[in-house]
Amino acid sequence: MEQWLPSLITETPSEGFELAIKLSRMGVKKTQPDMEVLHKLRPEYSESASLLIESSKTIAMHFQTVSQANNYWRDN
Repeated sequence: MEQWLPSLITETPSEGFELAIKLSRMGVKKTQPDMEVLHKLRPEYSESASLLIESSKTIAMHFQTVSQANNYWRDN
């Protein structure tokens, strides 16, 4: 199995957000491993406002996880 996620720890919140996007994309890839099907479906979801909003929600949930792992909300 490919080891693509060695840690949830990131240097900055921006890197954490990029990791949240990666987590979302990898979730889709693992759910539908057939790249031909994924590419075939892309036009449908890329032009659907509601599906794009759902995608943003998924990224936000992953960002919460990364944020907690990195203690982004700690008191300074």
